[in-house]
Amino acid sequence: MGFAPLFIVLLLYFTGIPIAYALFGATMVYFGFMNTGSPAYLILQKFITSAQSFSLLAIPFFVMAGSIMNYAGISNKLMAFADVLTGHMPGALAQVNVLLSMLMGGVSGSANADAAMEAKMLVPEMERRGYDRGFSAAITAASSAVTPVIPPGINLIIYALIANVSVGKMFMAGYIPGIFMALCLMVVVHFISKKRGYMPTRDKIASPLEMGKQALDSIWAIFFPIGIIGGMRIGIFTPSECGAIAVLYCIVVGAFIYRELKPAHIAPILQETVEGTAGVVLIIVAANVFGQYMTWQGIPGMISKALLGVTTNKYAMLLIINAILLVVGMFMEGGAAMIILAPLLIPVVRTMGVDLVHFGLIIIVNIMIGGLTPPFGSMMFTVCSIIDCPIPDFVKEALPFIAALIVALLIVTYFPPLTLLIPNLVFGA
Repeated sequence: MGFAPLFIVLLLYFTGIPIAYALFGATMVYFGFMNTGSPAYLILQKFITSAQSFSLLAIPFFVMAGSIMNYAGISNKLMAFADVLTGHMPGALAQVNVLLSMLMGGVSGSANADAAMEAKMLVPEMERRGYDRGFSAAITAASSAVTPVIPPGINLIIYALIANVSVGKMFMAGYIPGIFMALCLMVVVHFISKKRGYMPTRDKIASPLEMGKQALDSIWAIFFPIGIIGGMRIGIFTPSECGAIAVLYCIVVGAFIYRELKPAHIAPILQETVEGTAGVVLIIVAANVFGQYMTWQGIPGMISKALLGVTTNKYAMLLIINAILLVVGMFMEGGAAMIILAPLLIPVVRTMGVDLVHFGLIIIVNIMIGGLTPPFGSMMFTVCSIIDCPIPDFVKEALPFIAALIVALLIVTYFPPLTLLIPNLVFGA
């Protein structure tokens, strides 16, 4: 009976109830009917204390910063810079698609926001130039999986709060895995484009002078993630304060340098910030409340003991965990999967000596792959709904990209120095 709330969560989720309410409902069942010896105010107390975390302030600030950047025209600057770098390659627009998502990681930090933006901006032009709609949709969704891995991705902050690790270290750890994911996708794009005859947008590679000019024109966008990480590293501000500085920076750049941010944009920016923040924070608070039940029942310890009974080999355990996450990702939205499974899996990997920052990137890369797979892939639905692409066409074209991302996942999993190199250099081993 102690596991009943876990099944209730899954039952409620698969009947269409949002994950936050499913978590709350299962917790209410446990403390209201199954564990009647606990004080009734326990849930409310945990709800309030969970919402009072200072670290949570980073979320609305970074959500607002990403929204402001989109209205400030920064996406166009980054796309022009990406075209200068990759326009000479086969499948140039698809390569731009991938590179833009990598650059947008420091701006939006949201896979769905990036997928929606590129579906509107790039896919119509790709189709005009002869790219298949299914291919265009697949590369747009697959490239958006890179965005949240590169800071300041919201999932990096959520995992840091769940695992009680440094947000700064999680940010630094995302760079190399995110870049490596993009490179894997670009290799696949190259071979498919060569086979299908998807042409470059430039006759030859841009000159160093042209690259330099475009980099200078896009410097305010490129400097954004560098300033974030640099400020945290030298101790000028905390991650939450960093988010506030990011908002101010975006306003100044958008209003006074690029001059595309207008007073009319205030209302939609505030609306997007409130909607984005409310959804994320409610899930975090619900997960903390649900964690109270799991701790009370000793479920993380039970899961840890069961998995350690299967194998005590660290590498075999990570392979099992990856397989579990990939399968779960086919049926559950990635953020929900992380909220539920991370607290159960962290005690297992901690026992085996796996670095929790490294494990966080394993989980996040994994759940991003889940966003491409039916039946619940959020990026798949976002792109297909915007450009009216049939799901079967998308899935057929997405398979090579999913395979490339799985290769990236395995390399991230079994080569921890790739993930931990920058955090160790910046913060110390």
